[in-house]
Amino acid sequence: MTRRPPPAAGADASGAAAAGAEPSAAAAEPSAEAAAPAVLRAPGRLRGRLARFAGAIAVLAVTGAAAAAAVVVPPPADVPVTPVTVGVPAAASVVVCAGALAQPAGDGVGDSAFDPTPVDTVSELRAVSAASGDDDAAPAGTLAPLEGGEPLGTLRAGGSGAGALRLAGHVGPTVLRAEPVGDLPPHAAASSASITTAGDLRGLAAASCQVPAAEQWLVGGSTELSNSATLVVANPGATAAEVTIEVFGPSGAVELAGSAGFLVAPGAERALLLEGVAAEQRLIAVHVSAAGGQVTARVQDSRLNGFTPAGVDLVSAGAAPSTRQVVSGLVVPDSALDDADTAVLRLLAPAAGTTARISLLGPAGVVALPGADSVELVAGEVTDLSLGGLPAGPYTAVVDADEPVVAAAMITRTGISGEFDDVPPLERAWSAAAVPGLDATVALPAGVTGTVVLTGIGSGADGSGEGTATGVLRAIGADGGVLAERDVSVPAGTTTSLDVGSLFPGTVVAGLDLVLAPPAGASGDEEAGPELAWSVVGSVQAADGEFVSVLTPTPTAVVPDSVEVRGSHALGLP
Repeated sequence: MTRRPPPAAGADASGAAAAGAEPSAAAAEPSAEAAAPAVLRAPGRLRGRLARFAGAIAVLAVTGAAAAAAVVVPPPADVPVTPVTVGVPAAASVVVCAGALAQPAGDGVGDSAFDPTPVDTVSELRAVSAASGDDDAAPAGTLAPLEGGEPLGTLRAGGSGAGALRLAGHVGPTVLRAEPVGDLPPHAAASSASITTAGDLRGLAAASCQVPAAEQWLVGGSTELSNSATLVVANPGATAAEVTIEVFGPSGAVELAGSAGFLVAPGAERALLLEGVAAEQRLIAVHVSAAGGQVTARVQDSRLNGFTPAGVDLVSAGAAPSTRQVVSGLVVPDSALDDADTAVLRLLAPAAGTTARISLLGPAGVVALPGADSVELVAGEVTDLSLGGLPAGPYTAVVDADEPVVAAAMITRTGISGEFDDVPPLERAWSAAAVPGLDATVALPAGVTGTVVLTGIGSGADGSGEGTATGVLRAIGADGGVLAERDVSVPAGTTTSLDVGSLFPGTVVAGLDLVLAPPAGASGDEEAGPELAWSVVGSVQAADGEFVSVLTPTPTAVVPDSVEVRGSHALGLP
């Protein structure tokens, strides 16, 4: 049958409008021929859709082909470029020194007959620098307030090879900046000391000034009743530092009563009373981390036994967690195993439990400590190990563990009881773990007598071994210049002590600089040779007993002379 072409849509519409009447029954039910136009229009719309779909497929095909071509075609081979050696200039040395001791908040409230500060505290600060070689000039240095401003003094170079500076009666925190000499890093250090002969803060609180870092571990102190621990964080940088602290106690990480984070403005310091945020912790260790800048941290640790002072000292940052820790400067008097107030070794495994093996290296070699040659450490729990029972003499503790640990030690001195004292006063000093085998410098504050403690740390599991650790010890005069030099040698696994006054008689020694010889074993094998660990025990003789503090040497920065830089024809990521 022949199909008729469809009538014009416009004619149909106009006709219906002109009629203006209801459609007839025939119109309501169209014939098959009348329905044909609707069937014929459908293929037109379908063809449009198919055309658009086909176009999209074509675009995708082209895009996919281009992408495939990019993947399949390999990039051009990298053009070999000869590496260029670029010199690395030596950097200045910056250390931050503590200010004078501060009476803990809340002390002095009560009976006015018991004055916590019956005498003034005498404050001293000493800074020294030494040349890297015999013929080099002394590094220049400037001491300035932490908050900035006019310098408080400069290192004097009296003679050749060393400089010195003394600042008496300082109160606030300070910063020493020592400049390199040519391409050699400076040997420089500073120490602060506070001496109080009576009252709650009786004792010597001395410490080497600290190198700023993004992370600090302070092992020592207590927040138990009659103890006070004040954390002080200093920011010598030009930008604010966001500081976060963790406090560990005998039962693990402590849930702090306040915020664990705070800001330290540039050129400022913040003090936090730890007994206010981590109360009643018999033993503590503090982890300080900083973002946005590097900081220094210390804990002012003080204790009372009733109304009798029981020691004050500054807990300085020690070596980062490691499977071997070395703690020097343990000069102890005779003691019995069960004596009270003896020296202790404090340990913490921050992340994972482990067994710590302890070796004490004395003048005659490794000394066995009954029942204390090893200790099980639970992760996050601070442990004290009594060193009672040791013969009098100098020692260095070597701690080996399968998991990283941090460590420090405390030595004590018992004083003479006063007329109205029920118990004798006690003096305490903390010694932080340090990395051995590095050139380092110590400043000795005026009025403080020094004893150098030297130990040969062997490669054996207990710190023993073959060979001898050697170096050259240089004495820096109060007016600058190198006064004298002494060769030192210590057999592996042993400790010796040298009185600074006897070592350099007839001189006023402001500091000591130790330049190490390369380690060599008995057969000349450098890898088997012992490393030299050392510290200086400072002391002041008071009317009612001896005051002590341990000064940790400031290591000379080790930087490469140059680095290799290799160019590439490609930019960005490969």
